[in-house]
Amino acid sequence: MKRIFLFSSSLMVLLLLFTGCRSGAVYNVMEHPVESKHTQDEVFNGIRKAGMSLGWNIKKVAEGEAVGKLALRTHLAVVSIKYNDKSYSIEYKDSTNLNYDAAKGTIHSNYNGWIQNLKNAIDAQLF
Repeated sequence: MKRIFLFSSSLMVLLLLFTGCRSGAVYNVMEHPVESKHTQDEVFNGIRKAGMSLGWNIKKVAEGEAVGKLALRTHLAVVSIKYNDKSYSIEYKDSTNLNYDAAKGTIHSNYNGWIQNLKNAIDAQLF
């Protein structure tokens, strides 16, 4: 009985370790279309509002380009957001404590979820 308990406990610890270290390919949103009824400024405002609703800090750095930052606990994600009146893109720029591996193009899976949530929130603002 002790062996079964020890084996089960060891297996649970290993599963928790592997589950906590999930990573996947970096998810980027490339030229995602927006409805043509929006101006470039309206697209930026939609991006900014969507980001704010999820805790992102989004600042315009140039015409048609913004930088988004999301800080959660000890993690930081930084993205470049390029936009115009027809589409927007969200691309990885930098991160802290997200296990980014440039050689493999991988990052902690939470990052990909944050980007998907941001994309969905932007779409909700612009459509």
